[in-house]
Amino acid sequence: MLRRLDNNNMGRSNLGWLRSLFHFSFAEYRNPDNINFGQLRVINDDLVEAGTGFGTHPHRDMEIVSYVVNGQLSHKDSMGHERKLSRGSVQYMSAGTGIQHSEYNNGEELLRFLQIWIFPDQVNLIPQYGDMEFEPEDRHNKWLHMVSGILGDAPIRVNQDVNIYVTEIDAGKEIEFTIGEDRQAYLVQIEGNSVINGVEMNTRDGLEAVEESLDIEAVENSHFLVIEMKKDLERLH
Repeated sequence: MLRRLDNNNMGRSNLGWLRSLFHFSFAEYRNPDNINFGQLRVINDDLVEAGTGFGTHPHRDMEIVSYVVNGQLSHKDSMGHERKLSRGSVQYMSAGTGIQHSEYNNGEELLRFLQIWIFPDQVNLIPQYGDMEFEPEDRHNKWLHMVSGILGDAPIRVNQDVNIYVTEIDAGKEIEFTIGEDRQAYLVQIEGNSVINGVEMNTRDGLEAVEESLDIEAVENSHFLVIEMKKDLERLH
């Protein structure tokens, strides 16, 4: 089963310094038919102007993964971490019992990053932070497995049975993503245009897939992120 989510029908917010595209209900965007997809609760595609950002704010009981698309993301948190991350880098927080952090664009160009929230497999965990930088060749015309569950083998591990992959595919190239029995995945077309199982995909579109593997053909140079997880038998939409 496939379902394409046209970015033109997603929630949007424009605060001037921040322009956001919401794949799921978030902030002022309320859609009772689009709350989550399995354990995936939030994907916000954020554009942050230079010299601005999110002031210090709290989180708890959520696994938060940020993927930098363009620009520079500056992170600072209540555990003493301060980091600057660029394209292709991943930041991870297990908010657990509570953490405060800020995220700024201290660079000179527009910052674009995907903020991903995943329900943890248990609450009241000890807060944790981590980040990883990857080389462009790690994801060029192949899948880069960035995030897995605690028992998985990805370099970043979260407290939930999920896997996160990215790839950048040259125009005209094809790649497959396998989705097994009792599994599902959410794909984001970060950049470019493609055809996936006969479905045309544009920049910033989303795609839900349940127990159906993906045959991806890049119409132009394309950048994808996929979150794969256990099939949700009681999905809200």
